[in-house]
Formats: sequence, structure tokens, C-alpha cells
Amino acid sequence: MKRIILLPIFLLLVSLLSVQAQLTPARQQVDQYGRDQYGNQVDPSMRPENLDSTNVEVQGLPPKLYMWRIHELLGNRTIIPADTVYHHFQNSNFTEGVTGHYNHLANLGSPRLSHLFFERVQQPSPTIFMESFSSFFLRPDQFNFTNSNVPYTNLTYHKAGDKLSGDERFKSYFSVNANKRLAFGFNIDYLYGRGFYNHQNTAYFNATLFGSYIGDRYQLQTMYSNNFLKTNENGGITDDRYITAPEEMAGNKKEYESKDIPTVLNKSTNRNKDFYIYLNHRYNLGFKKEIPVAENDTTPPKQEFVPVTSFIHTFKLERSRHLFNSEDDVKDYYKETFLAPETKYVRDSTTYVGITNTFGLALVEGFNKYAKAGLTAFASHRMKKYSLMSLDATRLSEYTENEIYVGGELSKREGHLLHYHAIGEVGVAGKALGQFDVKGDLDLNFSLWKDTVSLVARGMVSHKVAPFYMRHYHSKHFWWDDELDKEFRTRIEGELTIERWKTKLQAGVENIKNYTYFNELAKPQQYSGNIQLLSATVKQDFQVGLLHLDNEVVWQKTSNETVLPLPDLSLYHNLYLQFKVAKKVLSVQLGADVRYFTEYYAPAYMPATQQFHLQSGDKIKIGGYPVVNVYANLHLKRTRIYVMMTHVNQGMGKSNYFMAPHYPINPRVLEFGLSWNLYD
Repeated sequence: MKRIILLPIFLLLVSLLSVQAQLTPARQQVDQYGRDQYGNQVDPSMRPENLDSTNVEVQGLPPKLYMWRIHELLGNRTIIPADTVYHHFQNSNFTEGVTGHYNHLANLGSPRLSHLFFERVQQPSPTIFMESFSSFFLRPDQFNFTNSNVPYTNLTYHKAGDKLSGDERFKSYFSVNANKRLAFGFNIDYLYGRGFYNHQNTAYFNATLFGSYIGDRYQLQTMYSNNFLKTNENGGITDDRYITAPEEMAGNKKEYESKDIPTVLNKSTNRNKDFYIYLNHRYNLGFKKEIPVAENDTTPPKQEFVPVTSFIHTFKLERSRHLFNSEDDVKDYYKETFLAPETKYVRDSTTYVGITNTFGLALVEGFNKYAKAGLTAFASHRMKKYSLMSLDATRLSEYTENEIYVGGELSKREGHLLHYHAIGEVGVAGKALGQFDVKGDLDLNFSLWKDTVSLVARGMVSHKVAPFYMRHYHSKHFWWDDELDKEFRTRIEGELTIERWKTKLQAGVENIKNYTYFNELAKPQQYSGNIQLLSATVKQDFQVGLLHLDNEVVWQKTSNETVLPLPDLSLYHNLYLQFKVAKKVLSVQLGADVRYFTEYYAPAYMPATQQFHLQSGDKIKIGGYPVVNVYANLHLKRTRIYVMMTHVNQGMGKSNYFMAPHYPINPRVLEFGLSWNLYD
């Protein structure tokens, strides 16, 4: 059934790409950052020095494209490189992240939680149920918009294991321009993880339509995203000794096949359905000025538009529905029962609908020599409606919250030496009253000893109410209605990057008052005192000829390990050979990498709420176990390919390979992936 779904999608993409322009390419000028003379990002495979040297004439327009991401609130654009880099491509599909920062439930796309606290984003998703699916679910500010002179397509396919236990993921991205300003396209992402352990398969689907119009006076960016996520829940294995000490279990085996290990749950499933419509547009007022030309240039002078003031409007409509169904009858698994105690069946559900409108007025940076920074004022109204189950089966409990914020943004993005950005908002009415959130960053870039040095400082202060579902939730086995105190956070971070040395140093400190978390009963609770966190990161890459060694060491410390447990150290090391063959057209990486974190009492996972919570009863530590992968990573013009054997050290030394309590990671498995960029 899955292949039947994928086949028509692939055929549709091929048919869209069947018409090609028959024009001879012009020679491009590409700078050291991979941009052409117009400032557009150029695919490395299409740069003149990387074309095949056999003097075969290449037909088609030379592709010129650039990509950007937006700030969700105001729609400000940030140009990003095109996704053509093959370094770490073999890790791009991992649920644990590229360098292994996330705890998860083993299967592809499963719920996850970063064990690096500074990576945990505060309230990024519409509901707490979607937060743990950050490896799949994309918010508007995580999506890549594209503008290109020829149709651009990316097809990506990942495959691991066999037809019984393995997983697959297919992604297709298509963008085409109607003219220089108007672009539109679609993105499809389909993930299917069968699971190496019983009843843990995942099936996720996302379809996104997007469009943009980038003109002098009017600019628009919009997208429609529809997501369906089905996650089977097995509650973890019944006894960790099937992994840690298999010889002690029945049958006296030295090792168990993953499918032979019994699990706690076998008939429980979570479904999350989310769609959102996002629209940001602005109208610029300004003037035109002539572009200076050389003295001997006889061509008519050209003019460029200089924006002075922008009127901004952002609209977002989102609906998110969560369902948990179970027919498992497990004694004492749930501590309480609030609905239908006479039956084992669970049919939990809740729905969120939100509408946000933001209006802004901006003075644009750089319209004259005195306008060294851009300044924006905005106001935002957010209506949120929640539907929960009630004790009366004939009706729902309805909650509506209105929030009104006013805020401002100050930014300097132009120039090379100094950039800064600060944005803040304060609640003035409704549920927002008394809340505020201010964050900012500054970076200084300068040359030192023929090298480029970058200094970055970041800061954040916030006083926010806990997410709605941590204050109110009704289900068969979990029920709470609590008015929690606002959480107060302050954070300061610093970063030093020395480009030539391939060195990056980061350090940060954070203080939290009224930290809100899920306790041993998997229910929300607040710690009224203060919790301090320290973090330091060292990233240092080395190269000797063809040999490369990438290193990342993260140290962190929490002042309250009972409420907020964290591993002290997290390590990632990647040793590989990198070279080119076949007339220097084929780039090759051959290597092995390892990820590791120290032992700690990691949060457990509750399937009925899809939340990580403090362990109860006899607590266990996870960590202290390295996971080693070996791989071959290839890049040929427009194509990236990898072949990898994951968890090659299975069975060597201590077998304690868990990424969450009672959830062992996948056994040794062969994986491969392919990504193909098309410009036709």
C-alpha cells in the first residue's frame, strides 16, 4: 500500500519535469561563498569548475537560485544556502539529530526530547503533543522558500532495514517561478517506520503548498501545510534484561531478536492531525534612485527602488487534533481512571484552533546614511480555542483564550562588521496580561591574523504562562485543571568562531523560576524555587591531508538534578577520509562517527499523553554507551548518496543501548539514502 502511494507521486514529479529549455548556458562568475555575480546561491555541481571536463555541451539555462527562511511573526527574510552540502548527509534523517542530541523511542520519527537543555525551544508548537515531533513537523519559520530562474526539484529517499522491520522516507520539493518575482511550489514528506520492536511503527505524511511574491513595493509569502501523524505505542519492553542480560531470561539465550522481546502495550495508538495556513505580506513606501555607473559607460542610467516604510500583516490559522486509542488491559499501568472505569477501552481526544493576526509598521534600515538600523512596531491578537473531554459524554468542555500583545523590533542586518537584532513583546489584555518576552543577539565580525573571527552574544528574558495543556487536560486516565504561576527565565549566551582554525566555542547560563515539568505521575508540576543551568560547548575540526576529524564536546550542569536531570557530557566525533575521484567530479567521504552521553536519570515516556516525565519507582540510568556508525558518503554533481551501517558496535562490551528508559535503540542495520537536485 505504501509503494502504491509513492509511485503516483514520483510519476507526477517526473511528468512536471519533462519539458526542458534548449538554451546554451552562459559562463558564471562564482565567489568564495558559492554565489554568482547577482548574489544568488549556485548549486556546487553547476559551478564552471565542477562541470564535467569532457567538453560535452550542456543544454539548459544555467540555474540561479536562492533560498530563505522567514521570521514567523513579522515575515522578515533570512537568506540561507541551497541544500546541496553532502557533509553529514548520512545523518540528516536521524531522529536523534545529526550529532545525537535527542533522546527518543528508537523508531524513525518517534517522539523525542533533547538532552541538551539549551536546545529545548520554549513553546514552539501549537500544542504540547506536537512538540516531540520536531524531526518531522515543520513550523513556518523552519520552511525553505525558493526563487529560481529555472524549475527546481529535489527528490530525497532514505531506506533502512528490510520489508518487515525497516523504515523508509520519501521527500519531494518543487519550486517554479512564473517571473522574477512570483514563485510557487509544493513539498511532500512521507515517513513510514515499521519498527524493529513490536508495535512501534510510525506513519507520517505532510503536504505543503507555498508561494511567494518578492517585488519592490509588495511582498508576500504564504503556505498551507497539512500533517497526519500515526504513532503506535508499545510502552517499552517488559524487562530491560532482554537487552542488558539476555542470558538471565527464559531460554538461556545469549541474544534476543528484537521482535521476540515482549512489550508492555500492543494495542495503543496516537494520532495527531495538524494543518495551518500562514500568510505574511507587506507594502513598501519609498523612492527610486539612480545606480552609479562608470564614466565611460554610455548605457542609459538604471534606477533602483529604496524602501523607507513597510506596512506588515501576518495571518495564521491552525487546527490541531490529538487522539489516543487503546485496547490494552495492563494492570496498574495507569494510576487513576476518570472516565468509563467499567471498560478497558480508551478513546481520548482534544482539539485546538488558533487564529493570529499581527500588524506592523517598520522604518526600513539603510534608506539614508542616518538610518543605520531598522525599527518596527507591531500589535498582535491571538485567539485560541480548546475542546476537551468532560464527565458528561454528551458535551465537551470548551476553553477560549484571547491574547493581545504589543511589541517592537530593532535590527541591523546590513554591513559586515556589526549586526544586531532585538525583539520584544508585552501582553496588554486577555490571557496575555502580565506576560512578556524579550530576546536579542549581537555579532561582531573582524579580521585577525589573516583569519575571520566572529563574536556573538545572545540574551533572553521572559515571563510566560505555562502552555494550555499543562494547565488543563481531560482524558480517561489523566485529568488536571490548574492555574499555574508564570514561569520566569533569563538566559545569556556567548559564542566565538575562528573560521580558519575551524573552532567554535559557546557558553551560556540560565536561571528559571517556577519551572514547569511533568512529575513522577506524568502530571504537570511547578518548582517554585530557582534552577540554574550552565552549558559550554567546544567544536573543533582537524584536517591532515585527506584525513578529517570533527569533534563536538558539550558540558552542562543543573542545580537541581531531581527536577531537571541532564547528562553532564555529550560527545560527537567523526573520523573520515575526504577526496575526489573520476576527474575530480565525484566527492567521497569514507568514515565512522560516534555519539555518546554520560549516564543520568533520563525522563521516562508516557504514551497516553506523549510526554516525557520524571521516572517513578525504581529509577534507572541510561547513557554511558557509545553508538558507532560507519559510512560512505558520495556527491556527484547534483546527486548525493550514502551507504551506512548503524550501531556496528552492537554486542561489543556493555549492552545498555537505551535512548529512553525501557526503549532500546535499533539493532545493527544497513541504511542508504539518495538526494537528487533537478534544474529543468
